[in-house]
Amino acid sequence: MTTKVFGHKAPDTDSTGSPIIWAWYLNTVKGVPAQPVLLGEPNTEAAFILTHFGLDKPEIITDIAEGEQVVIVDTNNPAELPKGIHGADITAIIDHHKLVGGLETKGPIDITIRPLACTATIMHDLIGDDLKDAPDGIKGAMLACILSDTLEFRSPTTTDHDRAVCNALAKDLGIDIADLATKMFEAKSDVSAFTETELLRMDSKEYKVGTTGLRVSVLETTAPKMVLDRKEALMAAMPGVANEDGANEVLLFVIDILNEEATLLVPNDTVKTIAEASFGCNVTGDTVVLPGIMSRKKQIIPNLKA
Repeated sequence: MTTKVFGHKAPDTDSTGSPIIWAWYLNTVKGVPAQPVLLGEPNTEAAFILTHFGLDKPEIITDIAEGEQVVIVDTNNPAELPKGIHGADITAIIDHHKLVGGLETKGPIDITIRPLACTATIMHDLIGDDLKDAPDGIKGAMLACILSDTLEFRSPTTTDHDRAVCNALAKDLGIDIADLATKMFEAKSDVSAFTETELLRMDSKEYKVGTTGLRVSVLETTAPKMVLDRKEALMAAMPGVANEDGANEVLLFVIDILNEEATLLVPNDTVKTIAEASFGCNVTGDTVVLPGIMSRKKQIIPNLKA
């Protein structure tokens, strides 16, 4: 039986690259038939990385069959996985997020969850010396995942180990980190082809504060004006997205990578109350700038209060 390897819905660079990396490892090193798959279209940065490093786009799937063997990477949250995940035979989880709970396995499995900025950094350590035999495309995907999740080391989630692994991979591949990161962030920032609904779901997590269900979305960009110029349309689309996804509100944080700050759209009094309670700010209009806020995982989610 072929093991399917996948990350979360709305795949970013880490949830696109890490399945490719781990499937290569299982197939080539461990002799375990494996296939990387995605739970949606990769975002523009991830799509750029696939082309840049000559990697095939994994098949996109919508569900998992009963008893199908799977490895979950870059998440352990059932809300970010296919509905059929509870009937699947989960053989491993590799992740860098907090343990959410809710997954039941058919037997003991390998679980690796480490406080690093990127799943690919964990995979670098798990693969060990066998990485020397990896094609440049696999190493390039690993490098790109780390650069993406650390925002080229700007994110507070960055550890010294993430940085060291990234620098070692770049040296091995003869790649200039700043040049690659610039190209990646340019690709990520081009959202002109997406509808407002697509943007609100592009990089999004479900989260509850008390009884309030939130869809917490971030858009990381070097061109925040491109997104903020569409704020009225984005805010108009929020109630529909919230209703369809079973949430009370959508929170959209536009992360300015270069200025290292976030702008939160504030469409109503509920979001205003959440913003002021969570970040100690004073909201006077339909947006609020939050200096230094770069990470949903470390700075946004842990601080949310209703």
